[in-house]
Amino acid sequence: MTSETLWYANRATGAVSLVLFTLVVLLGIAVRLRTRVPGLPRFGTMSLHRTLSLSATAFLALHITTAIVDSYVNITVVDVLIPFVSDYQPLWLGLGTVAFDLMLAVVITSLLRERIGHRAWRTLHWLAYASWPVALIHGIGIGTDTGTDWMTWLTIACVATVVTAGGARLAHAARAARRTPAALLRTADGARP
Repeated sequence: MTSETLWYANRATGAVSLVLFTLVVLLGIAVRLRTRVPGLPRFGTMSLHRTLSLSATAFLALHITTAIVDSYVNITVVDVLIPFVSDYQPLWLGLGTVAFDLMLAVVITSLLRERIGHRAWRTLHWLAYASWPVALIHGIGIGTDTGTDWMTWLTIACVATVVTAGGARLAHAARAARRTPAALLRTADGARP
C-alpha cells in the first residue's frame, strides 16, 4: 500500500470516527434520558448505541493503524499509548492518545461490566464524555483537512448536536435534582408530580 493511500485512509477513518463517536455520544445521552430512536424500542436504542460503539472503535483502530503503518511520519505504538511523547506534533498527537486511552478504559470496563458492577462501570463510563471533546481537539489540531469547508461544517454539525444533547441531559438532571421529596413520594405511588 502506498503512503498516499495510507494518508487518504487515515484522513477518512479519522472523519468517520468523528461522526460515529458523535452518534455514540448522542445515543448514550438518549439511553440515559430513556428516549428512543423513532421506530426502535428502548432496548433497540441501547443495542444501537453498543453496536455503533463497536463500529466507531473499529474505525478508530483503523485510523491508528494507518497512522502507524504510514512511513511519511514516524508514529509508533508507544506514541499511541503514552501521551505527549511523540516526536511528531506531540501536543496534538498526545491529545489523540489521551482520547484513545480514555476510550480504551470505557471499552474495557464495558466488556467487564458484569464483573466490576454497575456503579463502577457507570462511573468509568463518564470518561466517554471526556474522550469526545479531547478527540475533537486532536482532529482540529492535527487534521490535514482542518480548514476545508467540508471538515469545518462536519465539525460544526458534530459539536452543535453534542452540545444540544448535552444541554438536554443537563436540563434533565437539573429538573430531577429540584424534585422535592413529596413529589418523589407521589411518583412512587404512581401519581404524577
